[in-house]
Amino acid sequence: MRVLKTFGENAKVAEDTLQQLEQRGAANTAKVDGVVREILAAVRERGDAALHEYTARFDGLAAEQPLLVSREEMQSAWEATSEELKAAMRLAQANIRTFAEKQLPRAWSFRPSEGMEVGQIVRPLSSVGCYVPGGRYPLPSTLLMTVTPAQVAGVERIVVCSPKPARETMAAAYLAGVTEFYRVGGAQAIAAMAFGTATIAAVDKIVGPGNLYVTAAKIAVSQETGIDMPAGPTEIVVTSENGDPSGIAADLVAQAEHDPEALAVLITSKHELAEEVALETKRQAQGNEIAQASLAAQGFAFVTKTVEEAQALTNRLAPEHLTVDAGADLRWVKNAGSVFVGHHTPQSMGDYISGPNHVLPTGRNGRVRGGLSVFDFVKVITVQQYTRDALREVGPHTIALAEAEGLAGHAESVRVRMR
Repeated sequence: MRVLKTFGENAKVAEDTLQQLEQRGAANTAKVDGVVREILAAVRERGDAALHEYTARFDGLAAEQPLLVSREEMQSAWEATSEELKAAMRLAQANIRTFAEKQLPRAWSFRPSEGMEVGQIVRPLSSVGCYVPGGRYPLPSTLLMTVTPAQVAGVERIVVCSPKPARETMAAAYLAGVTEFYRVGGAQAIAAMAFGTATIAAVDKIVGPGNLYVTAAKIAVSQETGIDMPAGPTEIVVTSENGDPSGIAADLVAQAEHDPEALAVLITSKHELAEEVALETKRQAQGNEIAQASLAAQGFAFVTKTVEEAQALTNRLAPEHLTVDAGADLRWVKNAGSVFVGHHTPQSMGDYISGPNHVLPTGRNGRVRGGLSVFDFVKVITVQQYTRDALREVGPHTIALAEAEGLAGHAESVRVRMR
């Protein structure tokens, strides 16, 4: 983990590094775009045949093994799960569900004037595909994080795709009541959910995190299938003036162990804190090869001249996960996927149990959206209605605007109803 001052003789190095980090979203997927587009084209053209071919090549799927995971397999996985893990899954599911229920938008209407009523109705998407990574680690938590809010929203058809699904992931699927679960991953899974094959019917929207190939595939299919966001490698920023070095380091190592390309950053105006965290991070990462790799490549402690500069840099990076010292810090936070407040709020709690979603915007997408939520699974449809008297009252204003724009048909569509 490198310690860089944003002022003095290292100012240019720090600024160059920050500019590189600002470009992390688009640049990373570019190197896999060619391969991804080949896979997408093959699945679109050859359907299940290509799907089986890629799944066998990348995930070792046997020729006789079906893509669909049966409910019996899920049930067996659940029954083989320890009571301790079952209890943790149930609590996580309950908290995710309660949080999503609180988030769910409601229908409403009001009357701006007599005889004129406007409002909105809320409808669920018809079908969604939930991608659950299954490479380095089993991720039953991601299955619960993607499926549960879709269920709260009322989505009728929920598809799960995961490569080489672990027993823990299948157990979570059984708990969640999943009926369509396919043992397929990577760009080929995204292609199947986007375009449809004989086995996997297309869905209206694809959600969930993944590696660079999954992220690039989601971006590529987004012109014809909805996606939540390009959720790429994990990111963490800790912005602190008085945090505990061991706690800060623990969070940095925890998120760094997700992926060798994870981003782990401390921002502070306290040089001594930065040095202590760098040393503590090195100590805690010992024996954790993935964390060591990501911290060596993309681990930084930026020391700023002022507290205000530290805050500005944080918003500039728009991190996926952000830890701050106290609730008062929320006043300056503008760009982040999810915020963790105080020493007793490790980011791992949000990854599993708290209830807010852990599928979060990366690559500075925190500038324009928050994490996955029940909003991703519904449509808010606006509604309006007039009586004849209200139309006669307000209609002339619409006619005036339409005629100013040279749209005579618009004006006439109002005028004929006012007679």
